[in-house]
This record gives sequence, structure tokens and C-alpha cells, in this order.
Amino acid sequence: MRPRMIASEIYRGSSYGPKHPLSIPRVSLVVDMVHALGWVDDQTYLTGPIATPAQLARFHDVDYIAAVMQAERDQALPPDMMAQYGLGKNGNPIFPEIFRRPATAAGSSILAARLIADGGIIHHPAGGTHHGLRGKASGFCYFNDPVLGILELLDSGLDRVLYLDIDAHHGDGVQIAFADDDRVLTVSMHQEGLWPRTGLIEDVAGGMARNLPMPSGMHDDEMRFVLQEYFLPIAQKFAPQVVVLQCGCDILEKDPQSGQMLGNQSIWDVVGAVIKMAPRCLVLGGGGYNPYGVARCWSGVWAVINEIEIPPVLPITAENILRDIKWSHRHGRQPANEVLTTLVDPWRSGAIRDDVRTRVRRLRGYGL
Repeated sequence: MRPRMIASEIYRGSSYGPKHPLSIPRVSLVVDMVHALGWVDDQTYLTGPIATPAQLARFHDVDYIAAVMQAERDQALPPDMMAQYGLGKNGNPIFPEIFRRPATAAGSSILAARLIADGGIIHHPAGGTHHGLRGKASGFCYFNDPVLGILELLDSGLDRVLYLDIDAHHGDGVQIAFADDDRVLTVSMHQEGLWPRTGLIEDVAGGMARNLPMPSGMHDDEMRFVLQEYFLPIAQKFAPQVVVLQCGCDILEKDPQSGQMLGNQSIWDVVGAVIKMAPRCLVLGGGGYNPYGVARCWSGVWAVINEIEIPPVLPITAENILRDIKWSHRHGRQPANEVLTTLVDPWRSGAIRDDVRTRVRRLRGYGL
């Protein structure tokens, strides 16, 4: 079975608001790029469905689901409901598609889980909303699509699921959901000190969580070190039947929400290695707040999954997609020309810091 991509037109033009970090286009850019490059067709590109309230209730509280639906219908909520459910507060705005957009991400992860039950790879760049809680929005996340996808995989009879999260922020919602479930191992590498400020090395939750907080300034050689010295060894020991990879690209250099220094090649290295660790793999998106970085990185993820050779220079149709981006953030100045004409970042090398080696060694001490 050829790898497939799941996306939707709901993300085109949908925004959390003009001053929000998610005011930028993301998924629509990736969709346009892979089409412009000729990397998808009618068999490999699928439109994601909107999850039903019943499907969402596999994890989320019914009253919370109803509140999100009410917020979309009325474009407002009473103050007590806003406080109770985290809606319209703390970076989780009420916007026109507040239910349909995250419900589409959830429905797509559920569909993807069904499609790979017998094997295969799916790339779902709108997925990865890893902060969503059972009864509350959190961290720009309204429904937790990784949790819903994993539950669907478990319902199909699989009992060894590896969830690997490389987003700059700790995958707290997924860890909480499966802390006591020995069928799911959650592994999160994230930048220390970033919101939600959880995920310390010693935090193993109910026993099935492993956390690697990394210092800021992480570069590509350090990502390769972590891949070889931790991600691959723990995957080999756990022997997963399926890997769910949250591929947040807010760890890229010049992403305004983190202090990491990675280029996209090391992220692609992780994807290329991890998808070989199980006969089934769901590759999600996640964080990413620089639209140029998101478009280039996640398009390259699709190329890696399909073993497509990335051209050294983009065709003009793909280049124009990048040139047409409008980004009003204070960091949103016109990027260097090579960002607009290529997909591949230069490799950002450096010495492996002693602190990084120590953290990996400490984490390996927790075993499985």
C-alpha cells in the first residue's frame, strides 16, 4: 500500500485570529506544495472527515464537546463556560471553525488509524494537537487527535503503540491519557522551560512515559545523537506494532515559539528512521509557527515517507507558493532567497554538549 496523505480544505483561510500564532497558513501550504511538485494523486491524497460527537466522546467529555459546538454556533459563550472549558481564553480563541476544524483533525486521525490497521503509512499534517485535555481546551488544542487515533488503533486489537513526540513543547495531553496503559509508550523530546513546563526526565507518569527535555540551541548533530542513542534503541526494545509520530516543526531555527536551531534535514532523518520501526505508522504535524518552515519541512516529510528525491531547486510553481506567503508576525520579514527556492535547509552541525549527553544517559537509565 502506497503512503497516503490526509488533509482538508477547511484549513485554507481558517485562522485563530490576526494576532494569534496560528494566524498563519500551514496545512494548505503543504497541500499546495506537494500538488505543485507532483507528489500526490487521487489515490494518495484523501480528504479528512469531521469527527462526530460520538467519536469525539471516545475520549472527550460530552459536555465539553457540546460547549465547543455551542461556541461555533453562537461565536460566544457565557463567562462561566469559558472558564470551565478553557474556550475563548489562554490562547484558545472562539473563531468561526472552532468545532469543525479540530473535529476534522480528530476525524482524520481516526480514519488514518482504521486505514493502517493492517499496515501502511499515513501523513496527517493537520494532526498532532497533543495538549487537548478530556474536558478542556489547552495550548491551542481543542480535541486531542493523537489520543483519538491511538484509541482507534487499540480498538482494532493492537497492543504495542509507540507515541513519539518531537515538538518543541511537551506532549502532556497524550501522556496524561495513557499514563497507566501499558499498551502505549509515550516518548516526548521537548525544549525545557517552554509551556506547559512539564515533562521532566524523572516524570514517567504511570510508568509508560519517557521525557527528554532538551536545552535551547539544539542543532542537527544533537538531534541525530538523540535519534541514534535514544529513539531507535527504545523503539527496538519496545518493538511497537505501530508508531504514531508527532512531528511538530517548531523546533526549527527561526520558529518564534522556541529557541532551537535545527534544520529540516534532521527532522527528516527522524521520520525516515522511525517509520521503519513498525509495519504501521501515522505521521502527524503539530507545532510550527513560521509558515516558511512549516511548508518546507512537512512537504519534505511527505517526500521522505515516499522515498522521493527532493530537487535541489524548486520548480517555479512551488517557489511561487512560498513567495506568496503573507506573515504579519514581527519575525515575518522576507526570508533569504534559498528559503524560497529550495526545500532543504543546510545541515547545522556542532559539538554534542555534555549536558545533552548527560540527559540522554539519565533517561536511558529508566529503561522500559
